[in-house]
Amino acid sequence: MRQYAGPYKLWILAFLLVLVLAEIAWSWKNDKKVYDIKETFSNLSVFAGFQLSKILFTGYQLAVLGFFTRIAPFSLPRNSWVFLLTFITADFLYYWFHRISHSWKPLWAFHQVHHSAMHMNLTSAYRLNWLSAVISPIFFIPAALSGMPADFIVISYVLNLAYQFFLHTEVVGKMGIMEKIIDTPSSHRVHHGSNPIYIDKNFGGVLIIWDRLFKTYQPETEKPNYGLTTGFMSYNPFVLVFKGFVELFSGKMKLKS
Repeated sequence: MRQYAGPYKLWILAFLLVLVLAEIAWSWKNDKKVYDIKETFSNLSVFAGFQLSKILFTGYQLAVLGFFTRIAPFSLPRNSWVFLLTFITADFLYYWFHRISHSWKPLWAFHQVHHSAMHMNLTSAYRLNWLSAVISPIFFIPAALSGMPADFIVISYVLNLAYQFFLHTEVVGKMGIMEKIIDTPSSHRVHHGSNPIYIDKNFGGVLIIWDRLFKTYQPETEKPNYGLTTGFMSYNPFVLVFKGFVELFSGKMKLKS
């Protein structure tokens, strides 16, 4: 199977590159200015580091979840229905992981890099902390203790993040009835907005129903201003990834809200 992994990943990267180039062309043609050259290269550098971190930490994630799966009082069968259940459960747990990451400073230290982008475009989607894989499995332990297979949980989380790539764009407007069910580009633009009305809203990964259920939903009613409330951070990928930890331990950490 591994001999096919390389070409498979290359096809995925090629597909993502085509989408990014198409978005750049759209931005240029319509004078939207959603791309900044320095920020784009910064995003790509963070993305490269995140890809390396996935290689380094996948075994650790599986080990953590595998441990709690083994001590679970029962195991669910490996079939499509259980995978669907796992996917929905993982999305629910992601909502809380994401929401707490905005309200608790130690987790915001990991997450603020993602909100530091001053432009909303597809390359900003994987502006993710290289060490996030160290803490993310902890929030999915309830799924493992519920008997869901560890690899189902990991795959569900990976698919959740993959889906969110398509949310980081201004190309797509509102999507009608779908806005009530799934997270959309419009809903996610709100989440990235530093406008007072948009702070700490729309934490959902794939489904937006959790936000509606727990009263954190906000529709897009005004143009979002992207980035942190504290302003521009840096173009240096190492500063972007580690500044949150420096601020945390120096007592200078400020939440987006």
